[in-house]
Amino acid sequence: MLTVLNPFDRNEPFPPVETALDEPNGLLAVGGCLSARRLVNAYRSGVFPWFGKDEPILWWSPDPRLILRPENIKISRSLGKRLRRGEFRFSFDVCFDRVMDACAEPRDYASGTWITGEMKRAYSNLFDLGLAHSFEAWQEEALVGGLYGVSVGRVFFGESMFHHVTDASKAAFAFACDCLKRWGYVLIDCQVYTRHLASLGAEEIPRSEFVKLLQIYCEQPVSSEAWKSAGGVL
Repeated sequence: MLTVLNPFDRNEPFPPVETALDEPNGLLAVGGCLSARRLVNAYRSGVFPWFGKDEPILWWSPDPRLILRPENIKISRSLGKRLRRGEFRFSFDVCFDRVMDACAEPRDYASGTWITGEMKRAYSNLFDLGLAHSFEAWQEEALVGGLYGVSVGRVFFGESMFHHVTDASKAAFAFACDCLKRWGYVLIDCQVYTRHLASLGAEEIPRSEFVKLLQIYCEQPVSSEAWKSAGGVL
């Protein structure tokens, strides 16, 4: 039976991730709220929210978990050529809300979006608190790709990415990995398997191992240079 969370207690602990359902994989709890305190507690526990419009808040902790260590990113030959030619310029935290809006746009393979107005407000609040961040890829003045996520300690929890031109999301992700590696991050949470992320070097690990890594790295600080200037070149 799923745990029903109290929407008025933002400090309420999550149930043990081992109690999550096998089908659907990782469904752990329902209800609660999207306060900054609860969201940070969720990420520290290996849990994230994912639900559609007109659905209650659903909390997930799938097993296995998809992760990527920044130094292990795989850059294809074609993407490498585009990066060397300087086809994109990059930034971070320049237009967080625009990145979220772009990630929420309809996809060819999906009829709706889980990035609802409620989710946008919650993560925009995290951004204002310095806990959520975005990476952007540009061509001239056009935002053509990007991603956003949440930072806790030396772990970056990726949430979503988008592209408007070929390879733009991969280029933004490569830039993100370069920044995160230089700043001392050791782990990127990619949540669940996709061929796209696997092609970039992401790998699945047991949930139990993932939670142990969080217990170590979420408590460690990153470089004092992290997130200090809004831009850079890969």
